Amino acid sequence: MNKVKKGPQTWLYPMPILLIGATVKGKPNFMAAAWANIANSEPPMVSVAIRRTRYTHGGLNVGDGFSVNVPSTSQAREVDFCGIESGSRMDKVERCGFTIFYGENKSAPLIQECPLNLECVVEQLVELGTHSLVIAHIKETHISESCMTGDDLDMSKMDPLIYLTSPARQYAQVGAIVAEAFKVGLKLK
Repeated sequence: MNKVKKGPQTWLYPMPILLIGATVKGKPNFMAAAWANIANSEPPMVSVAIRRTRYTHGGLNVGDGFSVNVPSTSQAREVDFCGIESGSRMDKVERCGFTIFYGENKSAPLIQECPLNLECVVEQLVELGTHSLVIAHIKETHISESCMTGDDLDMSKMDPLIYLTSPARQYAQVGAIVAEAFKVGLKLK
């Protein structure tokens, strides 16, 4: 297989598209973000890269509560709106029709309509070139009952939205299962 050099790029797939929620100037606000991942298992932590010029960034300081809301594919319109519109100009909660709830941390707005919500507290802000890397403890996880199989989160029931960067610049859904994790590799032993 021939390779083509493209220089340093931010191409890593798949990218979950998330709604990051924070209280900014006394009001809940949400922005779309795709540069996020699990950062640690014990304690459970998440990381998300947020451009410092974003309005939501103003609600993300060390010790602040915020939320990571995982939308389903049926919420693509609202997610896209939260990515193209600034909370400095309008109330995105009202425009999108989000039902807000709060968990243990009363400063972290969560979206009821999203099947999965992570209630977080900022542990560190690492300043990078254009973005701040927000590293946070996951303090609580809220899952819609309809997305559970037994005691576990069932991704197929959740139907999470993912982002495909250029040239597509589209939203997609998780595809077909190709193999069982931690089993298919055993065939090479």
